[in-house]
Amino acid sequence: MTLIIGLLIPLLGTMFGAAFVFLMKDEMSPRLQKTLLGFASGVMVAASVWSLLIPAMEMETDRGVWAVLPAAVGFLLGMVFLLLLDELTPHLHLGTEKPEGLRSHLSRTAMLALAVTIHNLPEGMAVGVVFAGAEQGAEELSLASALAVSIGIAIQNIPEGAIISMPMRASGNSRWRSFMIGSLSGAVEPLGGLVVVLLATLMAPVLPYMLAFAAGAMIYVVVEELIPEASEGAHSNLSTIGFAVGFVLMMVLDVVLG
Repeated sequence: MTLIIGLLIPLLGTMFGAAFVFLMKDEMSPRLQKTLLGFASGVMVAASVWSLLIPAMEMETDRGVWAVLPAAVGFLLGMVFLLLLDELTPHLHLGTEKPEGLRSHLSRTAMLALAVTIHNLPEGMAVGVVFAGAEQGAEELSLASALAVSIGIAIQNIPEGAIISMPMRASGNSRWRSFMIGSLSGAVEPLGGLVVVLLATLMAPVLPYMLAFAAGAMIYVVVEELIPEASEGAHSNLSTIGFAVGFVLMMVLDVVLG
């Protein structure tokens, strides 16, 4: 039951953020969007370090100096995996007109959905692999630390849900339709988390690699998408402040609850 709740918490965060369409004007101010993008980046980087990479290395302390090897290999594999997804999957980011990935005849809505899927998949993987480690009794990963990751990702998903649903409303969709699209953007996270839990259960020895793999995938999203979008144009200083707040919040959550 705890596992199910933990996997669903991030989705609830996305739904809460998507509900901003009922509370705010049709468009989100650039200042707020920059701040929220920076905040999301900070949470993801801190979660990657404290909740994924450090536990991955702590699990291999008996290897001595080679304890870092699974974390390094898994991290690079996660980066490569997201790079391939990004290059091969036809998708379209909000606010742009030129699709990325392989050419296709998919609709604009379908490509927007695929872009969100690529973005959210690593977060679901991160939550799933931490819960898998906790369920297997890994000393470095408690249920409390797994919940900390789930809560941190959920908090990070609040601005993400708003960033997706608000432009949908501004482009002419109804508030309910915008809310549903924003909410469904987070549906891939519990699904991705569940798949990772099942894989980790079947392949327990590779858990350190899977932790680092999820970290690499999340860092790819931060470096490739979030930070560039948050830093371009005016008000980039607000994204930096948001990053700092998000990083510290996730770090504190992991240390206090873990």
